[in-house]
Amino acid sequence: MAWIELVTLRGAGVTLEPLSHAHHDDLVAAVSEGEAWRQWTSSIPAPEGVGTEIGRRLALRERGAMLPFAVLDAGGRAVGMTSFMDIDAENRRVEIGYTFYRPSVRRSGINTEAKRLLLTHAFEDLDAIAVEFRTHYLNQASRRAIERLGAKLDGVLRNHRLGPEGTIRDSCSYSIIASEWPTVKVHLAHLQDRYTT
Repeated sequence: MAWIELVTLRGAGVTLEPLSHAHHDDLVAAVSEGEAWRQWTSSIPAPEGVGTEIGRRLALRERGAMLPFAVLDAGGRAVGMTSFMDIDAENRRVEIGYTFYRPSVRRSGINTEAKRLLLTHAFEDLDAIAVEFRTHYLNQASRRAIERLGAKLDGVLRNHRLGPEGTIRDSCSYSIIASEWPTVKVHLAHLQDRYTT
């Protein structure tokens, strides 16, 4: 039995369901809004590449290397994607990444709730010992969002990845470890209260 299996996670106004090609049109609308895909420090597909990106993530899921989700708002519309990736079952570690949202739902509480759902599943259902996050060194908005969750900077991976424009990416590597989860969980609940009250 695989350590990470298909699951749907439901929270306050947010549902994470296994990604499928049925989410294609909503996700094309998400990346098209404000031309979100043009943000060079993120891995957001262009509208014409959404189908290919869904296929890539599903192929990784078949190999057990990724569990991709569509992020649905309260109305059931896919407003973004996120994934469990770099799955290390032997060491009970996983990364949350390849996350993007349509610009109009950023800072709405959707990301906080989605991350709370993923972290709860990782620590409480999968008994993970650590959950990692990585982002481009120059992506200040992503770094602030990760830090706001309660993750701590482990370090900077220099020359970590090749970028599509011929650039070389330095990645900031963050984590939340199991012993920190009870405090982070309370912190996320307080953050989410700001959006619901």
